[in-house]
Amino acid sequence: MLLLSKILLEKKEYSMFIERFLGALSMEKISPIFVDNTKDIWMRDYMPVKTKSGRYISFRYEPSYLSENRELQTRYDNMDIPITVYRSNINLDGGNVVFSPSKEKVIISDRVFTENPEYEKTKLLKELEKILEAKVIIIESLVSDMTGHADGMVRFVNESTILINESPYKNGLEQRIKKQLCTNELNTIDFPYSESKGISAEGCYLNYYETPNAVFIPVFKQEKDKKAVERAKKIFDKKIVPIEATGIACNGGCLNCITWDL
Repeated sequence: MLLLSKILLEKKEYSMFIERFLGALSMEKISPIFVDNTKDIWMRDYMPVKTKSGRYISFRYEPSYLSENRELQTRYDNMDIPITVYRSNINLDGGNVVFSPSKEKVIISDRVFTENPEYEKTKLLKELEKILEAKVIIIESLVSDMTGHADGMVRFVNESTILINESPYKNGLEQRIKKQLCTNELNTIDFPYSESKGISAEGCYLNYYETPNAVFIPVFKQEKDKKAVERAKKIFDKKIVPIEATGIACNGGCLNCITWDL
């Protein structure tokens, strides 16, 4: 069951985007539920994380990038969702949790260390692996991304293959991440990416929403849109559904960011 923030319906700036997205979801027989009492549209970040055993973990949601905008910190406690939640005092956004299909592996960026300075790194990793019931793989975060989330840099295709943002640089961040993943016996496939300015997530094609039967991939009226869609068709044995997402991307996130599955 897909959940979305009701703000997507209420704010005029999102009206064209949500009309397109709902239309595409309807074609795949997906009827989302809109949730009240959210402070922003980025459901992935503040909602609980589901582990392989089916447990829902509600992490502390106090990201440093909202330190001066506390009014935007959504509290899961204020939502009426019928699930049992296990709470953790670790400060971690859901957008920085990228599970493999089996949920036996999880990629988290090193932003988790700066967000939890009270923890010694080894102890924090051990606690995360216990809570998430998965092997934790740490990757370097993108300094220019205020969130430092992993879901804008890498996504699992299967248990041994990762999609990663393509880069023209031979010794840049992406190449260092590839080495980090290789040491964990993970293969990588380059995926189209366009660097954006400021907080915008335009060009972040990896921030797609995946269901058992389809991949809803964001496009941005950019030159690389066609390349991203064609690459996705070659990689996934699922229906590829392009969604023009500039209406939300300009505010810092895309399709994975706004979605949460119960």
